[in-house]
Amino acid sequence: MSIPQYARIKTALRERIERGELNPGDRVPSENQLVAEFAVSRMTARRALLELADEGLLQRTQGLGSFVADLRPVSSVTQIRNIAEEIRQRGHRHSCRVLGLSELTAPPALAAQMGLAAGEPLFHSVLVHFENDCPLQWESRHVAAQLAPLYLQQDFTGVTPSAYLSEVAPLAEADQTVEAVLPEAEVAAALDMSPGQPCLKVTRRTFSHRGVVSLAELLHPGDRYRLGSHIDA
Repeated sequence: MSIPQYARIKTALRERIERGELNPGDRVPSENQLVAEFAVSRMTARRALLELADEGLLQRTQGLGSFVADLRPVSSVTQIRNIAEEIRQRGHRHSCRVLGLSELTAPPALAAQMGLAAGEPLFHSVLVHFENDCPLQWESRHVAAQLAPLYLQQDFTGVTPSAYLSEVAPLAEADQTVEAVLPEAEVAAALDMSPGQPCLKVTRRTFSHRGVVSLAELLHPGDRYRLGSHIDA
C-alpha cells in the first residue's frame, strides 16, 4: 500500500529535525515551498504541517509560518513538582540512581540555612533522575533529621525524596533560586554532559509548619531542560 503524500512530507520534515538540519526555533518550509518540493496540493501540505503541530513537533504562528518546537521538558518556576510525576505526565519513564546516602553534623553555614544549631544531625542524599534512560537531574539534598528520622531507610529508586518528604513533613512553603552554572566534573559525568556545557541549577529550600525540611540543589543539562510559567495579569 502506497504511503499518503501528506505522510511523506511529515516523515521528511521529522527526519530533517532529527538530523539537526532544522533546529528548535527554525522556520520550516512554507505550504507553497512544500507544494513545489513534493509536487502535492496545498491542502496536502497544510495537512502535514497541521498534524506535526498537533503532535507537538511544530509551532504555528499566524502570519509567520511554522517553526520547530523546543522539545526540552519544561518545569514550572512557580510550583514545586515531583520530578517523577513530571516525567510521567509527559508519557515518559522515570528511573533513579542513588549515588549516596549519609548522615552528618551540620556545619555552621549549612545549619544557618536550615534553621538549625551547628552540629545538629542532617541527612544527605545524592541521586540522578532519568527520563527514558537519559539523565535529566542531579539532586543533592540535605534533610533535617528530626523532621524525617527514617529518611535514610527509604528506597529512593521507588519513591523520590520529594514525594516521601511531602508525606512525612507536608510542604507549607518554599523558596528557590535559578542560575546557570558550569557543573563540577562529577556532576557532568553523571549527567553525561560534555566539558564546558552549562547546567541549569535550582536551589530549593522547603518548609513544613515545623521548620525547614530540606535544602536541595538540582542541576539539569541546559540543552535538555527549561523552566517556565504562565502568569495571569
